[in-house]
Order: sequence, then structure tokens, then C-alpha cells
Amino acid sequence: MTFEELGVSEPLCRAIAELGFENPMPVQEKVIPHLLDKEGDVVALAQTGTGKTAAFGLPVIQRINTDNNVPQALILSPTRELCLQIASDLADFSKYIPALKVIPVYGGSSIQSQIRSLKEGAQIIVATPGRLIDLINRGVVKLENVHTVILDEADEMLNMGFLDSINEILGHVPDDRKMLMFSATMPPEIGKIAQTYMHDPVEFVIGTRNEGAANVRHIYYMVNARDKYLALKRIADNNPSIYAIVFCRTKRETQEVADNLIHDGYNADALHGDLSQQQRDIVMKKFRDRVISILVATDVAARGLDVDDLTHVINYGLPDDTAVYTHRSGRTGRAGKTGVSVAIIHSREKGKLRDIERKIGKQFERKEVPTPEHIIEKQLYSLADRIERVEVDDNEMEKYLPGVLKKLGWLTSEDLVKRVLSLEFKRLLEYYKDAPKIDFIDEKPKRERREREKFGEKERTGEKQKERRTKEPRDNRGGDDKDRRTASKGMERVYINTGKRDGFFAGNLIDMLNSVVQGKRVDVGRIDLFPSYSLFDVKKSDAKRVVASLKGCEFMGKRVYSEIADPEKDYTKASQRRSKFKEAEELADAYDAFEIFKKKSKKKFK
Repeated sequence: MTFEELGVSEPLCRAIAELGFENPMPVQEKVIPHLLDKEGDVVALAQTGTGKTAAFGLPVIQRINTDNNVPQALILSPTRELCLQIASDLADFSKYIPALKVIPVYGGSSIQSQIRSLKEGAQIIVATPGRLIDLINRGVVKLENVHTVILDEADEMLNMGFLDSINEILGHVPDDRKMLMFSATMPPEIGKIAQTYMHDPVEFVIGTRNEGAANVRHIYYMVNARDKYLALKRIADNNPSIYAIVFCRTKRETQEVADNLIHDGYNADALHGDLSQQQRDIVMKKFRDRVISILVATDVAARGLDVDDLTHVINYGLPDDTAVYTHRSGRTGRAGKTGVSVAIIHSREKGKLRDIERKIGKQFERKEVPTPEHIIEKQLYSLADRIERVEVDDNEMEKYLPGVLKKLGWLTSEDLVKRVLSLEFKRLLEYYKDAPKIDFIDEKPKRERREREKFGEKERTGEKQKERRTKEPRDNRGGDDKDRRTASKGMERVYINTGKRDGFFAGNLIDMLNSVVQGKRVDVGRIDLFPSYSLFDVKKSDAKRVVASLKGCEFMGKRVYSEIADPEKDYTKASQRRSKFKEAEELADAYDAFEIFKKKSKKKFK
């Protein structure tokens, strides 16, 4: 089927052919004829990157009366970035319809310049809800002639709290307008809007409700929480042409991951809510222009983000809501291309991953974190491929070649290749020469143990295990205490007086060290968490700096104490003594306060 057969006009077909559109995509085949010729509104469930903008944009443009210079179509989007992208696409589609004018209106930009543009007249308005309501209240935008309303990324708008704004805007639009909602997922609120404001809506589902995009691979790496950042770097290094968004759960984590990537030599930047609109625009321009290849973002900042040709979406932390994961993964594998959605998880996130699998109807592939050897080999082959494919301007190079050959003529071709590769990958080779081992968390032992138990091959069971439990202090069960106090080669063992009972886990430790230790980032080795304290490895050269930096810190209201671990010391009892000392100290403070109160008070106390 062609666009002409769908009923798209000749000027539009000519414009989209120049943009590279050949055959309609499934969502376009369903939506375009309905918007052009049929009655009833539309609810279309489709992932991002499936051709939605053309699906509603082409028929909307075709239905505009260019002789009437008033708003006739309204398109609402959740973010400024998506608003600008839609307006740009509609301008491209209407290249051969010069009388048609599209205006984007959004927050974070001068409202006066938008008012001036609107007063000059426009037939299509693309808007974010907040700014549009402001313009309506000022009497600048009048919607009584609007015959088509589009809600793009409707579920995103609801997630961002725009339900009341949407209701208010729709109250200004004629009842007999045609309405279309595009959404990647179908939350109950979408159904309520359809019930209240739509006339006999027809539902088009591209794929399955709430499923992930069909051409996206879903893979995961399971590592210890402390190794998440190292795993992220290895994934990036193992994909020389990576162009990715890394999603983090918090603004603080987003900035920290981006800062660490920049410090380690990657073309990366952060996008989160603490940035001004101007800063966000600069970051997005750099990302779209591929000045940066890795964008570290929160879900809120990246909502409605429209970027083509992403190779990867990386979940540095899995979201609690499956719909959020669907939106994340849908940002790659767009417009028929393939993409990869990666989850870097630790063992406690396995249940959340399985829940996402059930809801999107796809299974994640388990992968091992790439080894240094594999990464270096991949990078070298990538460079060799680039050298092989490079276009050489013989005429331009001719004048420089004799001098260069004279300088390098004594080298054999093999020596020359070695030097080129070493020059390109010096940093990478040096880093991975002494790269720390990333533990591979094996999921098989539990199954193997269950199998052994079936055949009576239980390990450490019966009286021996019972005897061991009764003899060991509670904090030290699970291994020889002395071994746990002994650091790995070249490392120093550090004690900290917070543990699992305080809600303190590996991620909290890494966050604390990243916040308080100034200067070069500290590499953390093995971490052992106990109920009342923790032990962890750092390089010997960093140990004193770490202990000094932790002095005076607090975790969840508890004063942190740290020292270089003594293999002979019983830290279980030390923690208990410290707690009792703290209680005595608090009691003494309370007594002093009471004495001061007595002196100031006229009442007598026995």
C-alpha cells in the first residue's frame, strides 16, 4: 500500500517522499484513512518510534483550510522537546503548502514572542498544557474553530499530572471536534478521558497493549550493587558506536553517574530537573548533534524526548512502574530499526525484572559483563573497520605524503599498525591492564543445591551446621571471621559502624563515599554487610583518606564512625559498646539540660 492509496494529497506525498518515506507503517495505515474519511474519534496504542507523528500529522494538515488564518487543529504534548519536534515534523510535511502555518507554544521560552507569532495567525498549534492555559487566560488563543484535537503521549501527560489541565483545555474546544489520543500504555485515566470527551472512539492497537517494541532486544547484567558503574563503563566500551540514554532513578544519581563518565573520558552529560531550561536545551542540542554520545537522564527530564537512531537504552536502576520501562525501552528501535534495552541489576531487583517480563510479554536475555580482553578486541576491530572504510582524497594527501613517508619509512607495515592502534587505545589499554574483576552473580547454585538435596547430598546440614550456628557470633556467620577482616592484595580493610539493621547497604556506602571523599574517585572492592557494622576494601593509598572523610558523617540520623579494620578486633562487641556509650552520652546531655532548666525555673524539683 502507498500513501496515495491511503488518500494522502499530492503536495504531502511529494514532501514525505523527499524525507525518505516510502511505504506507510502499520499505525499510519490504520489511522490516516480514519482521520480523513470516517466518523468517530480514535484511541491509538502504539510505542514511540512507530510513525505516530506522520499518522496524525498528514491527515491533520490535509484537513486544514489555509484560507482561514485561525487555529483549526490543536496538538498537546507533555514536554517542550516533543512539542518542538512535532512542530518541526509538521513543517517538513507541509513544505509544499506555503499558506499553512504551525506554531509551537511551550514553557521555558519568552511568552511575548509566542504571543506576537500567534497574533500573526496560525492554523495548527502544538502546545504543552501549562503554557497553552496561560495563553488562553490572556485571551491570546481562541479555540472555537478547532476541528481536530490530538493528545500525543497521553499516558506521559497523565504521569506528569496534567489531567486537570487537559480537562480545562478541552472545555474550550467545540464538542463536535474530532479527537485522537496516542499512548504507549493504557492506564485507567486514558479510558476516563475517552469516556468523557470522545465520541464513539475506535481503538487501534499496534502490537499488544503495554508490550515493549517488537524490534528491541531486552538484556540484563546481574552484578553486585557496588559494580554497577564499572559494568556501565564496560557496556559502553564494548559498543564503540554507542549512542545511548542511561536512565537513573534520582537527580543526584544522574549527576553523579554523568560526572564520573565525564571524568573517565566519555562524551557524556546529564539531563535532570535541577537544570534550567537553557541548560537542558544546550545538553539536548549536543546530544542530537552527537557531540555527546551518552545522555544520563531521569525519567521526568527525558519524558517526550524524541531522538532518532539510539543504539541503546540503559536502565541503571529499574523503575517501579512497568509502564515507565516500556517508555524507556521504546526510545530505541524506532521507525523499524533495531535497538537494545539494557538493565544493570543486582540480585534484589530480580523479582522486579521478572514482573516487567510478564507485563511486556518478552523475556530478558542474561549476559555476562564483557571482559577486558573482549572489549579491547572489539575496539581494535572497530578501528580497523573505520580505517578500512575511510575515504582518502589522493590529490590532497599527495603534497604531504612524501614528508610523512620519509619520517616513518623505516617502520614495517606491522610496526606502523601497532603504533596506530596503541596511539588510539592507550587510555583503554592502560585502564584494562589492571582492571578490577566484576563478580558474575551465578543464579545456578540454588537450583543445583535443590537437586543435590533430592539425592541426599546436602552440604553443611545436620549437627555440624547446628553446632556452627551456636558457636559463631551472630554478626560473623557465613565465613571465617579472620578471612573477612583480611583485605585483598593491595587493598586495605575499612570498618564502618553502620549495617543492615540501619538500612545500610552497598549502594548507600558507594553514595556516601562519592559524596564525602574529595579528589580522585575511590575504587571499592569487596563489601561485607553485617547487622550492626560493615567492612569494605579500598586501595591502601586511599584508606586513610576514606576514614578521614567519613569522620563526622551521619546516616539516617546515626553518627558514623570508621577506622582501618583490625583483624583481631571483635567488631560485634565494639558496636554494642559504642551503642551503650552513645546512650550514656545522650542521658548525660539530657541531665545537663534538665539542670539548666531547673536553674531558670522558679519551681522547685525534688
